[in-house]
Amino acid sequence: MSLSDKYLPNYHFHERHALDIAATQAEVMAAALRYKPDSDLIFKCAIAARGLPMRLFDLLKRRKAVSQAAFSLDNFTMLEQNADQELAFGLAGKFWMLNYGQSAVKDGAEFLAFKESGAAKLVLSFKTEQLNDSHTQLSTEPRVFCLDKEARRKFTPYRYLIRPVSGLLRRRILASIHQDATDTTHPSTTA
Repeated sequence: MSLSDKYLPNYHFHERHALDIAATQAEVMAAALRYKPDSDLIFKCAIAARGLPMRLFDLLKRRKAVSQAAFSLDNFTMLEQNADQELAFGLAGKFWMLNYGQSAVKDGAEFLAFKESGAAKLVLSFKTEQLNDSHTQLSTEPRVFCLDKEARRKFTPYRYLIRPVSGLLRRRILASIHQDATDTTHPSTTA
């Protein structure tokens, strides 16, 4: 059973992107684990644009803006890793809210048990498939399950609003992992 199926067997929304990489599964998975979006200007701009409504709301309410760390992959909880084949991250809450509406889940067990009314659960997986001795396919798939009708009613328009940017960012993540996995300056992960 895949980690995606373990943590979110039922889902309302999903999308899959894949890229073939001239590297071993171990090299690709190591690059996926190292991935940080800090140097990606488009990722930073997209996240800043997502935070703009909250900053404007604070300005209109004449409230001092609360310093909130930018949303990133660090907001996700690592649920589980299956050797060099799969990696799953989870996020729970009301993602459509101005402040991201994130609920804390510390591990896979808490993610599975999460049942907050009006909320959703998201699993972001990275899977590797060895194509031959020198090439691996890396795919990423986010799945979202809305816990009730209210969550689905609120998440659906948000999802269609962010979908183009979300897809672009995941393709950029794959490209960055590709570049890292094929970078010969990293020590071998198979040694």
